[in-house]
Amino acid sequence: MAPGQVIDISGQAADERPAEFVEALAKGIGILESFDATHPEMTLSEVARRVGLSPAAARRSLITLQTLGYVGQTERRFHLRPKVLTLGSALFFSAGIGEVLQPDLRELVEQFGDASSIGTLEGEDVIYVAHSSVQRARRATATIGARYPAYATSLGRVLLAGLDDAALDAYLAKVRPVALTSKTVIDVADLRQIILAVRADGYSTTVDQLDYGITALGVAIRGPDGRTVAALNSSGYTGMVTPEKLIEERLPTLLAAASRIGNAITRYPILQSVMGP
Repeated sequence: MAPGQVIDISGQAADERPAEFVEALAKGIGILESFDATHPEMTLSEVARRVGLSPAAARRSLITLQTLGYVGQTERRFHLRPKVLTLGSALFFSAGIGEVLQPDLRELVEQFGDASSIGTLEGEDVIYVAHSSVQRARRATATIGARYPAYATSLGRVLLAGLDDAALDAYLAKVRPVALTSKTVIDVADLRQIILAVRADGYSTTVDQLDYGITALGVAIRGPDGRTVAALNSSGYTGMVTPEKLIEERLPTLLAAASRIGNAITRYPILQSVMGP
């Protein structure tokens, strides 16, 4: 998610929502999603502005979330409480993410050092669903649950390359890229050519696109029908590794790991549903 972006509480236009759509629930979830590393605590007016709600509507949702234990308050500022972690941990354990996905990531990190992640596409962003790392640098953190613009990550570009032409056109028509570093590609026409090249090559490399110091190589994890359901990457420090070095030394191992993970996912129906479109 790009800095300063207003949270879309529904993800759909009003006329596209099902009749059973609960607006109040969407508002509450939108408020939970509005807290992040750059907004760890906010006043009522800041929450309302970030989620695009009236102060009265934001207040009702915040009071409800506070009563349920998901939100706390210190003087005039609201913040998340640890109970929020139970929402994500339920998926982690019920879908077998730790059992199915983490072993290959740990092996990649043991072999190459650095870091390795798995992500899925959610709207315009990539969400990290599994991660292993030996790095301790201060940079954009790819922890489980982290969410970043797809156009600026190796995982995201692989996932975008896996879309059909209509879906890719729709994404490029909607996305408004923000320069996260001086090297971030924000021209939509250039992004299209990069994504098409990823589709042809079968892998993606990025250098300092999301944050300075990150050079990464990503490949697709495919379902039984051959469609891309997730992406796997291996990343290192810019300056210590190059895209060419990653391709030469890590691409075959990364492709083999992606194939194993894809086969493993088919044996876990819940995980297959989670990773599906």
